[in-house]
Amino acid sequence: MRADRLISLLMLLQTRPRSTAGALARRLQVSERTIYRDLDALSASGVPVFATRGPNGGVKLVEGWRTQLTGLTRAEVHALAAVGTPAALEDLGLSAPLRNGLVKLAAALPAVQQSVIEYARQRLHVDPTSWFPDREPVPHLSVLRDAVWQDRRVRIEYRDFDGKRTRRVVDPYGLVIKADRWYLVAGTERGPSGFRGSRIEGVRLQPGTFVRPAGFDLAAFWKEWCARFTERRAQYEVTLRITPEGEEALRHIRPPAEHARLADAPQGRDGTKTVTLDFERETIALSQLCTLGRGVEVMAPEALRTRLRTIAAELHSLYREA
Repeated sequence: MRADRLISLLMLLQTRPRSTAGALARRLQVSERTIYRDLDALSASGVPVFATRGPNGGVKLVEGWRTQLTGLTRAEVHALAAVGTPAALEDLGLSAPLRNGLVKLAAALPAVQQSVIEYARQRLHVDPTSWFPDREPVPHLSVLRDAVWQDRRVRIEYRDFDGKRTRRVVDPYGLVIKADRWYLVAGTERGPSGFRGSRIEGVRLQPGTFVRPAGFDLAAFWKEWCARFTERRAQYEVTLRITPEGEEALRHIRPPAEHARLADAPQGRDGTKTVTLDFERETIALSQLCTLGRGVEVMAPEALRTRLRTIAAELHSLYREA
């Protein structure tokens, strides 16, 4: 295990000219003390690695030094064989370059590992596409991509979840694809933030460039931003009385994390359960609950019961027999 970690550490040092011990520790999921021990081991084996202090310090290799190590472990070869082409890369024009790069990488492997990768390809295939594609259009993605690559400040027109439109100037740090949703990560007056790509209704490049914050890490920011988003997201709790059929229907439309709550809810003498779920917003609750029929009854809030009662009356009036 340590040998694999040392190789990974060496590869990181080659691809990142200067990294802090803390950043290396987070990437390899170990402590900083472990990183320093591994650096001592690399140095003892003849690898010219050193650390410098100060604001611009960090851990790095002697300039120009490269290892000739090219082998991969069997598990790494299996993982390489399973790599597919994410549909999102087609939006950026990078799907073909990825396929070509994987072919070149496989060709560079030793002959014995080339046979391993072909063996794995015939036993594991990853299909990144969905049965029911529902990808959001991002009409300004090409402009955002250019701005990110060129460090160009942009003025965007943005529409939030509630339909409010704002105009602001931001510094585009990077693009993130989460499942099938594009997001722009950009610097604002209040610090870095995330913007849903489909809600960006206008983009205009601004003159000049901006300077990226020293030490900004896109993946680390995104993980933290997602955690904060989960904590502060809107809440709309609905108390439901559900039949066994209604419970089964809810399992098909609600997140897997709620399945245990549905299963653990106590069952009454009439066979129904009472459970409270968070739908985030009333509009989401309406769109989901209207499809479930008699198997799910809203007990609270009363405003939602009233909305459903009104919808039911309107439908009855529309579809009643003449």
